[in-house]
Amino acid sequence: MACRLAFPWRIILDIYLKDCSLSERSGVGQGKQDCEAAMENQDIRILRLLEAVEEEKSPSQRELARKLDISLGLVNSFLKRLAMKGYFKITNLPANRVRYLLTPKGLAEKTRLTYEYVNYSFSYYRQTRLRFKKVLAECARQGAKRMVFWGQGELAEIAYISLQEFPELEFLGLVDPGNSTGELFGRKTMKADELGAVSFDRVLITAIAPVEEIHAYLLGTGIAEYKIISL
Repeated sequence: MACRLAFPWRIILDIYLKDCSLSERSGVGQGKQDCEAAMENQDIRILRLLEAVEEEKSPSQRELARKLDISLGLVNSFLKRLAMKGYFKITNLPANRVRYLLTPKGLAEKTRLTYEYVNYSFSYYRQTRLRFKKVLAECARQGAKRMVFWGQGELAEIAYISLQEFPELEFLGLVDPGNSTGELFGRKTMKADELGAVSFDRVLITAIAPVEEIHAYLLGTGIAEYKIISL
C-alpha cells in the first residue's frame, strides 16, 4: 500500500457511518453523541444515495442497496421520501425497470449536504488527530519508544501523521490482520503471526472495528495489557 496523505474524504464518511452503527448496536453513548453533534446519519445516507443516483444511469434498488451497504427496504423508503420532496424524477424503462433522474432541487440538496459533509470531515479529522496525539503523548510520558500499528487504513495514516510530532517515538511497522503484503510509510506491512518477532513497546490499534475483539486477540497472544492501546 502506498503512502497516501491526501485528506481521506470518502473513508472518513465510511468511518462515520460505522461509528454510528456500532454505537447504536452496543449502546455506547460517546460515538452516538459525536454523530448527533455533527452531521445526522440520515443526511449522510441521503447524500450517498443522491450521489449514487447521479453517477448511475439506471440503478435498481437492489444495486443501490448493495453499493451503499444498507437494506433494500431502507433504500425503498429513502427513494419514496426523496421523490416526494422533488429531489429526483422516476421514469419507466423497458424490462420493468425504472430510472431515477436528479432534479435541480435534488442537485441543490446534494450540494448543500456535500458542503455540510466537508465541514464535518474536517472536524472529524481534527478530533481524531487530537485523540491520537493525546494517546501518543501518554505513551511518550510512560517512556515508550517503539510503536507498532495494528490495522491498515485511513486511521493508520492519521495516527502516523500524529506520530511525527513525537520524535522520541519510532514507528516500527504496521500489522495487517488481513495478511496482505505491501509497504506503508516506508515499512513493510507485517502479518499477524509476525508480530511476536518484533521488539516493541506499544501496539496501537488503528483498525476501525471491532476493537474489543482485537484487544482480546492480542492478549491471547501473550502481549501484556499495558502495551495494547487504542482510541
